[in-house]
Amino acid sequence: MITIDEFKKMELIVAQIKEVKEHPNADRLYVLKVDTGQGERQLVAGIRSAYTKEQLIGRQVIMVSNLEPAVIRGEESQGMVLAATDEKGVVVLSLEREVALGTKVK
Repeated sequence: MITIDEFKKMELIVAQIKEVKEHPNADRLYVLKVDTGQGERQLVAGIRSAYTKEQLIGRQVIMVSNLEPAVIRGEESQGMVLAATDEKGVVVLSLEREVALGTKVK
């Protein structure tokens, strides 16, 4: 379990996917360019089996924006897209309606 104070340290924001490329070293990963409203970030996401590139471009998603950058199979990831996984596969968390990029999720 984590405390509410620990949870509050996470910065969840709305971002929009602008570009999607296949990860050069992993069949299950995409390399995404997202607009955070404060600039672009590169994210690596394990959602390739569930979505085509065309299904993702333009989609608003929820991301963890203050996650320490990590190199995933040679590509830097500067955050994390939130998704759920069940027996039917992966589903990226998205919004019911469009909101301003960078909007904080509470």
